[in-house]
Amino acid sequence: MDKIAQVLHWHAPFHPIGKWVEYENQAVIDKSNLHFRLLRVGWKNIEHIYHGVIHIDIKNDKIWIQEDYTKKGVANELTHEGVSKGKQDIVLAFQAPYRRADIGFATA
Repeated sequence: MDKIAQVLHWHAPFHPIGKWVEYENQAVIDKSNLHFRLLRVGWKNIEHIYHGVIHIDIKNDKIWIQEDYTKKGVANELTHEGVSKGKQDIVLAFQAPYRRADIGFATA
């Protein structure tokens, strides 16, 4: 769990550079219920920004990546950091169940 939180905190400082963009990334970590999120909150011009960058749950002893808008891919980062035994412990939940088997990660 600590390494999952660490990966969220790595991504928290990153944001696009641009005029009229003011937002912050917020790591929301609920260790008791095993939910981990990185939210982007703020403003771009007159548009309010509020969306998830990363959302990870732990269910049935597997890491469920519900949402991932990173370039490298959180699943790859978690595997690299030794968070899981391998791809069989990570479910890319944002992929349709019928596609998961073709990707090489856990199906459920």
